[in-house]
Amino acid sequence: MKNARRVVVTGLGAVTPLGNNVQQFWHNVVRGVSGVDQITLFDASNLPTRFAAEVRDFDPAAMLGKKDARKMDRFAQFALAAAQEAVEDAGLAVTDANRDNIGVIMGSGIGGITTIEQQTRVMTEQGPDRLSPFFIPMLISNIAPGLISMRMGLRGPTHTTVSACASSNNAIGEALRLIQFGEAEVVICGGSEAPITPLAVGGFCAMRALSTKNDDPKRASRPFDRTRDGFVIGEGGGALVLEELGYAHARGARIYAELIGYGQSSDAYHMVAPDPEARGVKLAIQRALQDAGVAPHEVDYINAHATSTDLGDVAETQAIHAVFGDHAAKIPVSSNKSMFGHALGAAGALEGICTVLTIHESIVPPTINYEQVDPQCNLDCVPNVARRMDVDVALSNSFGFGGHNAVLVFRKYAAT
Repeated sequence: MKNARRVVVTGLGAVTPLGNNVQQFWHNVVRGVSGVDQITLFDASNLPTRFAAEVRDFDPAAMLGKKDARKMDRFAQFALAAAQEAVEDAGLAVTDANRDNIGVIMGSGIGGITTIEQQTRVMTEQGPDRLSPFFIPMLISNIAPGLISMRMGLRGPTHTTVSACASSNNAIGEALRLIQFGEAEVVICGGSEAPITPLAVGGFCAMRALSTKNDDPKRASRPFDRTRDGFVIGEGGGALVLEELGYAHARGARIYAELIGYGQSSDAYHMVAPDPEARGVKLAIQRALQDAGVAPHEVDYINAHATSTDLGDVAETQAIHAVFGDHAAKIPVSSNKSMFGHALGAAGALEGICTVLTIHESIVPPTINYEQVDPQCNLDCVPNVARRMDVDVALSNSFGFGGHNAVLVFRKYAAT
């Protein structure tokens, strides 16, 4: 966006299947560790898919306090824990002087589905008199940023983006716009999701969207691989602290990277299937590059949406070739979902963190479980092993059911 205020990333926070803080999460991503295993959150023995990428060893009471944690759905617990870590990582002190200019935008595709299922059982088995008075506030998707703003005393713009698996990228992109347009100096943004429940997993099984490699779950998520058979459902929460550059400088903040572009579009094609000609995805990438003022040949890395589904991975490949032409063969394109599954509305936040750290740490994460080449996914997928390289400009792609496409462009921070 021409003449817009510059926006930088100063804080990161994460609750994931690969660790409940950013340091552990990133360490395992770079090592190519799989966070996928058998489902333990409920008995999945009667489902076609019996594995997922669960968040393990997460103690919400220890992080948030026992009393408060009981009033929150799991997705909101993830969001608040990630936001707290991100703010601490940024070294951001909230005071009466700045609280009016700090906003919160978090994405979630489903919201409090755990609470919905639990309270439905209460209603059916015990009657309406036994429903929790916290039922409604626990299930609504917007409660996550609401709780963050309440916990931290933030009075800036606060809302939720709901665009399925593009939700987090939309949240980060809208946070970028708030700061660019001068409506906030700082925005905590990202997304959270906790969809590993009988109803949600059963619903995705009914769609035949999930992998059924029950005998080898750690190798089930295999984006771009010819033998991929569906995505692996995951969960978690991720948060980034975005700041106006001058504000970050004034308080001496450490800067991870700069967020320079945001593009979005709609497929206008199908409820769940991608446009086979990838016109919407292509448009979102082009708009993000135009917004960033970046030419296609300047892109060094793409953090792909690639979910390990047959049609989706092909469509994204087609869009990349259409936008980047001959340069597409030179761009490393990896999928973090090979390691921590598809966290739906939280995916873009977790992948955004990985994209920022790719730039900051000069290392490109791998696509693990890549064994058999699919000629329709003819990209440099960074197979199985991370790659040391300087990355100046990187894209992070997210696409959601309903045809929602959202693309972010990050750049290595430079003073000029």
